[in-house]
Amino acid sequence: MGTEIIGWSAATILLATISRQVYTQWRERSTQGLSKWLFVGQLAASTGFVIYSWMLGNWVFVVTNVLMLVTAAGGQWIYLRNRRREERAAAAHPKRASKQRARRGT
Repeated sequence: MGTEIIGWSAATILLATISRQVYTQWRERSTQGLSKWLFVGQLAASTGFVIYSWMLGNWVFVVTNVLMLVTAAGGQWIYLRNRRREERAAAAHPKRASKQRARRGT
């Protein structure tokens, strides 16, 4: 029972951390500071871990990794939506977009 509590506690912390990143990205409507590969990698890793955890019969990791997979899919969707929004804004206001890229160092 104590082992399960440690596992569920760690899972809760991990999910809260990733969920907070996705929420911040959604709220700010920006891709600043995010790699386009962040959520792609998370999707791939979570898929592998769901399969692995299922094969082991470890429900802490099955549930955690399914939730991580859902969170990563949401994060990828938000990232792509924000990227399209930024590209449309850059096309409409090229000078402003150039200044923003200079500030970000991209």
